[in-house]
Amino acid sequence: MTIVNTHQSEAWNGYEGGHWAEHRDRYDAVNQGFNKYLLDHVQDGDRVLDVGCGAGQVTRVAARRARHVTGVDLSEPMLGAARAAALAEGVDGVEFVRADAQVHPFPRGAFDLAVSRFGIMFFADPVAAFANIGRALRPGGRLALLSLRAMADHEVSAVFAAMDAHLPPPPAPEPGSGDGPVSLSDPERVHEVFTEAGFTGVAATPVDAEQIWGRDAEDAAGFLLGWGPVRFHLRHADAGAAARARAAAVPALRPFERDGAVRLRGAAYLITATRP
Repeated sequence: MTIVNTHQSEAWNGYEGGHWAEHRDRYDAVNQGFNKYLLDHVQDGDRVLDVGCGAGQVTRVAARRARHVTGVDLSEPMLGAARAAALAEGVDGVEFVRADAQVHPFPRGAFDLAVSRFGIMFFADPVAAFANIGRALRPGGRLALLSLRAMADHEVSAVFAAMDAHLPPPPAPEPGSGDGPVSLSDPERVHEVFTEAGFTGVAATPVDAEQIWGRDAEDAAGFLLGWGPVRFHLRHADAGAAARARAAAVPALRPFERDGAVRLRGAAYLITATRP
């Protein structure tokens, strides 16, 4: 197996991937409100490629509509969780493959649709990655992908702001890590990347969904503080600043408690396009 996104492979096979695998139900609660935007594009008989499938919730749900779904991810811990969940749920017509979608030799024209729930923002060379995914689609094949909008569009940004008031600026990204989660948060950039990768009819439609972060503010804060990017930032602050930032998280989350959970609005772009 060839991997060119080595920084991402290290992260997703280290702490980041382990945390997601261990807390896959919680991450699904954060993100599953967006599933409908992808599943609306799955048709009976489709052969579907789920890029950056993680613990495989979208893969498994899509399989109930499609002919077959292949989930691809760099993270062995998350793929282990995905396989276990598919087996426990008795889901047929799915397979999970550890691969770097930027360079993996997918069979040409093997898929009708490629989907992704926030698994496409981390490529070292996005044009090359989406061109490779495009070759895996049949002529007329479709894309339905979710990328994050700018963090200011998410209600969780208020929590980050409360914490950041006690922290120094975050360290510069490590070489090869790119812009991470917000790398496809500009519609003009989306159009440029996917057009250069060979797609037509490129559109980036803003969509929102409710995200459930925990039972109450204390529970949500504990989960949020274990999330990789937050943990990374806190780890690079002195002990006093990190403690003050942690203390600020709970009151910042309190206004979002309602109906037995902490509920915040998340913001994304639904990227759609067609392979000529």
